[in-house]
Amino acid sequence: MTTSASSFDAQSRREFMRTGSLGIGSLALSWLLAQEEARAVPKSAPKAEQTRFDLLPKQPHFEPRAKAMISLFQHGGPAHMDLTDPKPELSKFDGTDYPGDIQYSFANNASKKLLGTQWKFRQHGKCGMELSELLPHLGEIADDVTLVRSMHTGANGHEVSIRFFHSGIPGVLGRPHYASWLLYGLGSSTENLPAYMVLTDPGGHPVDSANNWSSGFMPPLFQGTVLRPKEPRILNLDPPPYLRGEPQRQNLELLQTLNRRHAAKFPNEADLEARIASYELAARMQTAAQEALNVSQETEATQKLYGIDQKETQEYGTRCLIARRLVERGVRFVQLFLAGQPWDNHSNLGTALPAICRRTDKPSAALVTDLKQRGMLEDVIVHWGGEIGRLPVTQNQGSPEKNGRDHNGQGFSNWFAGGGFKAGMTYGATDEFGHRAVENVVTPNDYQATLFRLFGLDWQKLVYSHNGQEQIVTAGRQARVVEEILA
Repeated sequence: MTTSASSFDAQSRREFMRTGSLGIGSLALSWLLAQEEARAVPKSAPKAEQTRFDLLPKQPHFEPRAKAMISLFQHGGPAHMDLTDPKPELSKFDGTDYPGDIQYSFANNASKKLLGTQWKFRQHGKCGMELSELLPHLGEIADDVTLVRSMHTGANGHEVSIRFFHSGIPGVLGRPHYASWLLYGLGSSTENLPAYMVLTDPGGHPVDSANNWSSGFMPPLFQGTVLRPKEPRILNLDPPPYLRGEPQRQNLELLQTLNRRHAAKFPNEADLEARIASYELAARMQTAAQEALNVSQETEATQKLYGIDQKETQEYGTRCLIARRLVERGVRFVQLFLAGQPWDNHSNLGTALPAICRRTDKPSAALVTDLKQRGMLEDVIVHWGGEIGRLPVTQNQGSPEKNGRDHNGQGFSNWFAGGGFKAGMTYGATDEFGHRAVENVVTPNDYQATLFRLFGLDWQKLVYSHNGQEQIVTAGRQARVVEEILA
């Protein structure tokens, strides 16, 4: 049976791309089809209501300090009083009752007994930043870091605080990640790679799963594109052997012919040419993605810097290095996640906390060092931190060596480097026991407003219309740009 041209026309172009085995790759296709879906407007929609969404570069509101960002998100709540926020009074009164009120997440093994840290703190760098012995590599870059010790969500739960950090309202689903807002406001600076990329853990997704990189009520064009956590990080990037070379070229020419034929039927659709161009972009991604993900191109010294030669740091170090290679090639935002919530140390704090520090400390510091060596730290922001911290009291697990710390969203630490943040600075403070932020409190909304300032965007003027209502990244909540931590 022969296939007529009309039957080709009847077949959707999306189905053709799915079944054509052109080797373009699932990553490219998911991103490009999201663009098509976002741009498509029902024929019945009034012209006045049509909105065009794309990733073309856009002018910021004012001169930006930052061009890209890498967020090293530490799910679970790192214990700040054991890592970044020394509390001599906590250690002095170890084993005595906490004098104030505490909100517990797990009341069945709650305790009011203060738990001093078992690790030593010392000053680092010219700035004298006090850090735990568990983070020796962070100490090496202390003079490049802004350490904020007064983060505050006001909620102890993981999901509620994660959603606050990422999308502006505590606990609410369906809102865009702030990276989606950045893409909406600035567009992309690369034609060959997705502008917002997510590097997940081989052990699985983080808590709250894909909600962490959702575009919410914005078109899927602005959501994060997930790379596979293991090699091959992009499936089907290469065409099968029987389609390589001339067969692939012929298939792509056929696809272009079908696209142009479709375009001729709808000469007044302004976005159709752009959609056709997006399919052609997929072929370019074959080369660009392969090259960007190939860390073997890096020198031996660079790979050792990230700990790729060591078992404990190999995996996380590889992802940190990939993140640098991606922003180096124009990707606007990269976020790294850990499986589950490894900082959620309700028990076995003495062994669990050192283990996750050994895995992440060296690669995280290496990323800052590497960006600085390459002259990239000036316009690339690096963020390290989780959604909450831990309580200053022990969570009783039956014996002291098994004890841990419960959740605490009242006060905790995050650190930043590059992209316009002051270097070698400690900002804000928690109380004498590390429970509550009491000086220069910084909320997730403040965090978002400050990031947007560095990217050249006025967070109050970047507006998106949803269901007839004007939305901004902070969802209308009170926020401030934390000017004191900006260079």
